Amino acid sequence: MGSIKIHDSWKNVLSDVFETPYFQNIRQFLTAEKQHGKLIYPPGNLIFNAFDSTPFDEVKVVLLGQDPYHGAGQAMGLSFSVPRQMPIPASLRNVYKELADDLDFSIPSHGDLSAWAGQGVLMLNAILTVEAGRAGSHKDIGWQKFTDAVIRKLSEEKSGLVFLLWGNFARSKKDLIDGNKHYILESPHPSPLAGNAFLGNRHFSMVNEILLKEGKKPIDWQV
Repeated sequence: MGSIKIHDSWKNVLSDVFETPYFQNIRQFLTAEKQHGKLIYPPGNLIFNAFDSTPFDEVKVVLLGQDPYHGAGQAMGLSFSVPRQMPIPASLRNVYKELADDLDFSIPSHGDLSAWAGQGVLMLNAILTVEAGRAGSHKDIGWQKFTDAVIRKLSEEKSGLVFLLWGNFARSKKDLIDGNKHYILESPHPSPLAGNAFLGNRHFSMVNEILLKEGKKPIDWQV
């Protein structure tokens, strides 16, 4: 997996998970793929970027995505986010549109959402790697077991988190979350392929209202 970068708080919380046979299988699979010349996104040092950017103790919101972008230079280990120099993907354009309608938000010229991660938004893809040009190619190598375990740990060990479940895939993870301890906001996916049904969900203002109610600092969504 290259030079893994992950915050110490997550190393402690997930120490048992990292020892499981399925996690070792993921490591072996990725090593073998690279030895066979396969191009994997994101680069090794960014696979755990969500965990490195948002320490376990600081998580307030969980934004669940599916798998990384599979185009060159797009994936950066944060769900929905792309590096500054990359064009803004269609789904993220709709996220920005909703933000502009919901809050006093100026639509930026880039798609880098690192500023959210730095404020306690865990931007978690359910699948953490992908082969170049092949969407969903790593969906069966064990990542979902790993990220399901992450969601369960968050649900069990924390309280008052806001989970943003956009689209049917993200909503399928609802059973992993204790709805008595946490807030779950659901909507269609921001992809234009979902008929723009995402627009109008007002999730961003709702998140901040919840955080204030919980005595936590709201998110400044401007990036």
